[in-house]
Amino acid sequence: MEIILVWILNAVALLIVAYILPGINVASFGSALIAALVLGLLNTLVKPVLILLTLPITVVTLGLFLLVLNALVFWFAGSILKGFQVGGFWWALLGAVVYSLVSGLFSRLIYR
Repeated sequence: MEIILVWILNAVALLIVAYILPGINVASFGSALIAALVLGLLNTLVKPVLILLTLPITVVTLGLFLLVLNALVFWFAGSILKGFQVGGFWWALLGAVVYSLVSGLFSRLIYR
């Protein structure tokens, strides 16, 4: 039951990101639910592999390359989904940061 609440709150976080940033569009709450699910799956399955493959770059940049990986995953999700569009890399970078902050805030409210 808790995972469904986290999923819904992540979808709400995506809607907040789309409301704040003009370069990110979410068509509906249903699209936000699908996008939150896809982002969760990408972050669980693909991102760890990307982190492992880019470990030397991440070490050299003192971890800042992880922001680029977050943006690329966010941008990729926007490119494969119809109801969730990201206007480019810089919007993806900003959107991934805002999405992480908002969903992290929601997680703190749940697990308090």
